[in-house]
Amino acid sequence: MAKKRREISETDGLSPVETDVKSGDRDSKLLKEAQHSIGGSTRMSLLILASIFACSAFVMYLVYRNFPELSDDEMQKIKIPKDMDDAKALGTVLSKYKDTFYTQVLVAYFATYIFLQTFAIPGSIFLSILSGYLYPFPLALFLVCLCSGLGASFCYMLSYLVGRPVVYKYLTERAQKWSQQVDKHRDHLINYIIFLRITPFLPNWFINITSPVINVPLGVFFVGTFLGVAPPSFVAINAGTTLYKLTTAGEAVSWNSLAVLGILAVLSILPVCFQKKLQQKLE
Repeated sequence: MAKKRREISETDGLSPVETDVKSGDRDSKLLKEAQHSIGGSTRMSLLILASIFACSAFVMYLVYRNFPELSDDEMQKIKIPKDMDDAKALGTVLSKYKDTFYTQVLVAYFATYIFLQTFAIPGSIFLSILSGYLYPFPLALFLVCLCSGLGASFCYMLSYLVGRPVVYKYLTERAQKWSQQVDKHRDHLINYIIFLRITPFLPNWFINITSPVINVPLGVFFVGTFLGVAPPSFVAINAGTTLYKLTTAGEAVSWNSLAVLGILAVLSILPVCFQKKLQQKLE
């Protein structure tokens, strides 16, 4: 009440125009303070994120320190693949040591895949293809699905801890639109997440970052991701069995595989459609 009386007293004796100017100045000041607060939160979030990234990179360094001793030529090939040539070179080195140092190679692959997924770094598609070359198909599929699920969940948790100011500042409009879609599918959210993972309608990094902001439960997020990445991973892993015949990542996807992915995407959403029709009939 005292604050309100002070505000009234500040405008007493002023003309309507002067009162509007006074109120406008106050609103502008509040807006600037809010923007400054968001900017400060964004800077702090980015600082925390950079610290977490540095710690994770150090863990990756320790993982590769435990790797078998490599020649200088082999060391140059141990890097995150950016194209199919890098993937082939990496596959040559890993296949050479996979049988003798099975655990070290597996841990290095597992850690690298999760690291890329956690920080939304491109390159995991080449690791998916590479898994089909290195491991039996069932193990490769489980490994890729698990790494994708865990990595995406870690990215989710990072966004939950420090990513909200970044989303509010840079992705507000897109996040609001997706939030409206999620609200429409709350009753069958797992099917919706599976559908999104199979189809290219939304980038995976966007789904990972915005899901905690729009209140997608972590358990639903992990299960939907684990199951949803299986069909695309099936295609990539199958292509990995003929790794050295590929020249680009695009060759891993044929028209037949696209048709299969389309069918699986439709199947993932069919239970939802049947449920809605059943509810309409019962009503």
